[in-house]
Amino acid sequence: MPDHRYPQFCPTARCAEILGERWTPLIARELLCGPQRFTDLRRRLPGISSSLLTERLARLEERGLVARRDAPPPAPATLYELTETGAALRPVLLEMMRFGVRVMLPPQPGDHLEPEWMRLALEAFARGDATPARRFVVRVPDPAAGVDVEILVAGGRRGTAVTTGAGPADVALRTDAMTLLGLVSGTLDPAAVRAGGKLEIDGDADALSDFALLFDLSELLPRPTEAKASNPTG
Repeated sequence: MPDHRYPQFCPTARCAEILGERWTPLIARELLCGPQRFTDLRRRLPGISSSLLTERLARLEERGLVARRDAPPPAPATLYELTETGAALRPVLLEMMRFGVRVMLPPQPGDHLEPEWMRLALEAFARGDATPARRFVVRVPDPAAGVDVEILVAGGRRGTAVTTGAGPADVALRTDAMTLLGLVSGTLDPAAVRAGGKLEIDGDADALSDFALLFDLSELLPRPTEAKASNPTG
């Protein structure tokens, strides 16, 4: 029996056979961002070898989670994309992000951060209850692609919706990925960041005070500590 197979008739075991393999969850995360060429995946996953990436993609194809198709002209290439079954991993991977944020800090030297991951991060931490009815266009520069990643964030009584692209908004903001994380968590003051030149805005600057309210990053906040009684009575 292959060492990646659990001898259990259990859906948890079958899922673990897929997501328990090294690099596989990260490959799925990249494909959640959209179809990718093999070279794109290699660049976005520093540390994985070409042979291992080939093996993981082949296994995901065998399991029906990934499919290949030809890229449209003019540049001939093969694109890898999630199938309907593969795309069903979305809530699982978003929940992994929600758990992972508990143990991800501080950043380590050499850590890679892909600007396009910000859309998934905003989706993972979007509030599910009522939020201010504000709309934001978020632009994150992607130097490797030479373009900005565009994300539309909309609050309302049903919670926060995060989608790809732009649209009508109270304000458009442009900043780098790490600064965006600080703004989302509420640990950075938008006015101070803007004064420091790390935040460009176009629109209603006052709307920025509501930006962090559209997200829930309570896992990042310090846990309350139990105060010690100065004069215990027993």
